[in-house]
Amino acid sequence: MTSRTLLEPTDFTSEPMLLLPEYVILRHGPVTNYAVLVENGQFADVGPASELQVRYQDAKQIPIPKAAVMPGFIDAHHHLTQAFGKALAFGEPSEIFKRIWVPLEGSLNEELVYLAGKLAALESLRGGFTTVVDAGTRAEGDLAPLAQAVTDAGLRCVLGLICNDQGGAPTLDPKQILKQAESHLSNWPSGGLIHPSLAISIPEAASNNMLYSVAALSHEAGVMFQTHVNEHLAAVERSIIDRGLRPLEHLYSVEALGPHTLIAHATLLTSHELQLIKETDTAIAYNPVATLWKGNATAPATYMHEEGIRFGIGTDSTRSDGFRLLDAAEATQRLAFGIQVGDFSSGGGWPWFDHATTGGAEAISLEKITGEIAVGKEADFLIIDLDTPEFHPSRDLIWELTRFGNRDQIIGVFVAGNFVYGMGGQSIGTDAP
Repeated sequence: MTSRTLLEPTDFTSEPMLLLPEYVILRHGPVTNYAVLVENGQFADVGPASELQVRYQDAKQIPIPKAAVMPGFIDAHHHLTQAFGKALAFGEPSEIFKRIWVPLEGSLNEELVYLAGKLAALESLRGGFTTVVDAGTRAEGDLAPLAQAVTDAGLRCVLGLICNDQGGAPTLDPKQILKQAESHLSNWPSGGLIHPSLAISIPEAASNNMLYSVAALSHEAGVMFQTHVNEHLAAVERSIIDRGLRPLEHLYSVEALGPHTLIAHATLLTSHELQLIKETDTAIAYNPVATLWKGNATAPATYMHEEGIRFGIGTDSTRSDGFRLLDAAEATQRLAFGIQVGDFSSGGGWPWFDHATTGGAEAISLEKITGEIAVGKEADFLIIDLDTPEFHPSRDLIWELTRFGNRDQIIGVFVAGNFVYGMGGQSIGTDAP
């Protein structure tokens, strides 16, 4: 093994560029002797290296020995403006949002929203995430400072606007909320790093009409409707007492489930609710670290995978480390469901890698844009150093990345073809250290 030479950002400024790593990780698995052509911020071609080297002789050829090119991780559930509260999140029981997150976010002015978002975005890039889904902030004012923060960092972001019309602080008139929602959806032009989304914090924070209207507006616009559902036992019990329905059943009753709905957590599910999710093609954000730190239960993600239920894997703003998230996703399933039945692999390494990348993009409705090294997709990818002790010997690269992978192996993070973060923690094109 030799010491990895730091990648120089200047090596990746010329386009087209032909990447020549040892491995390229495609949807069906890792391949060797492949090359990837990046041009105009997209994957322009992918195929056998010998063919692409002949086909694109004018492209800048960049050999990357003992390394893998893989899709960037997708964080399917984040709270970017909670970055300043991380030190308060340990040892807390359920419904921490009532005691910490709502007051904290409500105290942020525009400058602090920008700074919190920038800090969270840089941590995400450092952990190998090229896309994050922000579930919405309770900070007052518009979302421009947060959008600016992630754009300045170079991170792709699904940006949620909370549309609650019940509970908590005084809320706007429902007509004003829906007008703001429509404005939010039209604020961000296609082709940029910001992808709009609408959100309700939890079903009980909105009237039935608002739940229906926001979900319908999202579905018509082809964007995601986000909400936290069946995460904590207390919320499930309140819903049963107030409505005679569990939270997910409540969403179904007002026609708020569907292909463009993303349910965060979904840890306390009955068999009936799992069937509703499958029948409506609703997507899930599985948050294993949040389960370990403060949850009441574990989402049955292995079962969801086997049943074809779409899901991504999210951090819930716990720690933005893609490889540790993979490890937690598999290990949490084994501890919660596998040990009791003698399942020592809980689906193997591949499902967790896939749901953190390509499957995650499908869950957040960005599968046409990112999540996969494939022609026409945005060039959101990582370069991973494989010349480390943990990967010698190597037998199954995906299993090894799932259990042994570490963010210090990430030597390059690219979003839309731009080198935005590098080995050693240097952030490219930003004023952060």
